[in-house]
Amino acid sequence: MQLLKKALVLTLACLACASTQAAQKGKPNILFIVGDDMGYSDVGFQGCKDIPTPNLDKLAASGVRFTSGYVSAPYCSPSRAGMLTGRYQEKFGHEFNPSSPGSGLPTNQVTIADRLKKVGYHTGLVGKWHEGNEAWFHPQKRGFDEFFGFLGGSHSYLKWNGMLRGTEPVSGEEYFTDAFGREASSYIEKNKNEPWFLYLAFNAVHTPMDATEDRIKLFAKIDDTKRRTYAAMMYAMDQNIGRVLAKLEETGQAENTYVIFFADNGGPVMPGTTMNASHNDPLRGGKRTTLEGGIRVPFIVSWKNHLKPAVYDNMAFTLDMTATALKIAGADTKNLDGVNLMPYVTGKNNGQPHDVLYWRFGDQMAIRIGDYKLVRYDQNADLKVGRKLPAVGPFLYNLKTDIGETKDLSKEMPDKLHELQAKWDQWNKTLAKPAWGYGKGDSDGDPKQPKKKKKKDAPSV
Repeated sequence: MQLLKKALVLTLACLACASTQAAQKGKPNILFIVGDDMGYSDVGFQGCKDIPTPNLDKLAASGVRFTSGYVSAPYCSPSRAGMLTGRYQEKFGHEFNPSSPGSGLPTNQVTIADRLKKVGYHTGLVGKWHEGNEAWFHPQKRGFDEFFGFLGGSHSYLKWNGMLRGTEPVSGEEYFTDAFGREASSYIEKNKNEPWFLYLAFNAVHTPMDATEDRIKLFAKIDDTKRRTYAAMMYAMDQNIGRVLAKLEETGQAENTYVIFFADNGGPVMPGTTMNASHNDPLRGGKRTTLEGGIRVPFIVSWKNHLKPAVYDNMAFTLDMTATALKIAGADTKNLDGVNLMPYVTGKNNGQPHDVLYWRFGDQMAIRIGDYKLVRYDQNADLKVGRKLPAVGPFLYNLKTDIGETKDLSKEMPDKLHELQAKWDQWNKTLAKPAWGYGKGDSDGDPKQPKKKKKKDAPSV
């Protein structure tokens, strides 16, 4: 009788396990692909002529391309912190790049990987982290089961010192972009029998300007040598995105994988930033500014047989991608600033995902309501200098008729200016003070400020 009871318990446990696995197999896989410091117009689907990006163009043609797709910050780490948490990063003090010992994505913030793990997802990160170097910030302490990549903000593409698998150093000779494509493909193959989330965070096309000689030769017709190397780096990323998408097809997972692609911020076009020969046309400004060139980015979502190809003009931002992924996965969506975009991109909801979007980056700010944008921006964008200068503005622009932000309407429309300013001021009152400032340890060209003292314990905000 005792043996019978044990057998019955074991059978029920196996059935429960099988039931859980079957339920998990019905969940969509989620793939976030991020390009680093890309120019707005440096992909074919945005009109690029001198750099072929056939795989990204194919992805854009297969899904929804957002023409008013934004990031929540014009800089690498805060932009990624917003995406990882689904929250305005200024709400928890992550306004700038980690710049001193003990700074990074606060440990009291829940990540998308944390939430997905709770509903049965295997979670992986391949590539750049840039959310803190200390042990308590490590990706595998922040919800990721697997990690292959580097912790900082930039890295040589050719030297493997600092490259990790989990917490263990790894060595090799492979060009980083190719290594990340290989690792991502391996992750997809290895986890094909369970629902997975993969954050594929390329460091391409961030400086340093490293490219393989065979790829550089393909762009011999580009006279500017820096642009030629940049083109080779972009092409390498596109090739490896194609490699990853091909693995989805090969393993029969394409129809069950929700794919998102975006850049982490605008191309760096000003001295004092990590200039890489990127182009942001027809936008003004770039990385580190709240002008459109710093915050409007290439932005795609594709889900085979679930989303029809479309161009979507209403504004959305990367925090929505997090909220959408969590919603379709059946995960917790509490305390998010993004919204589920599926009803909007499928036509079930004809409204707009957002009436308003906000930005704050030090003394810079922006708010967009409908076609109108109020902005105070880094005057380096106009003066082309490489030192910290006070922001200028606010200026009012109609983005529908003036995407390049060339005609200030603030004097013609003072009531509209005051309306947007008052709205932004109210939002600004809800934010935390920056947990750290511009810092000396920043790899992205931040103006220099004194370092904070090293913290012995995990920081909280």
